[in-house]
Amino acid sequence: QVQLVESGGGLVQAGGSLRLSCAASGGRAFGISYSAWHRQAPKKQRELVAEIASGGITTYADSVKGRFTISRDNAKNTVYLQMNSLKPEDTAVYYCYVRSTELNNYWGQGTQVTVSS
Repeated sequence: QVQLVESGGGLVQAGGSLRLSCAASGGRAFGISYSAWHRQAPKKQRELVAEIASGGITTYADSVKGRFTISRDNAKNTVYLQMNSLKPEDTAVYYCYVRSTELNNYWGQGTQVTVSS
């Protein structure tokens, strides 16, 4: 059974950096076709932060452009989100999402990111 394990969240001061990781494990010959990071702040809807397609094309929400970078290590089946110049408004639970090469969809359990002012 495929599992996504997220790590790297925590408390950081404004202007600081964090790197989130999302490791996919389990399943026979599991491969990642598409992956993304979403976030959900208190009393707000979940929103797409960044995505990376199988060809490596990336897109970002306007609010994080120039500050966040999504990347993927196919050999490790791991997706990363490097977050720099963090702002208090980046505070949220961050979720990774993966679509496998067999077109199955998976979500991580979420990791809390808190940015203090």
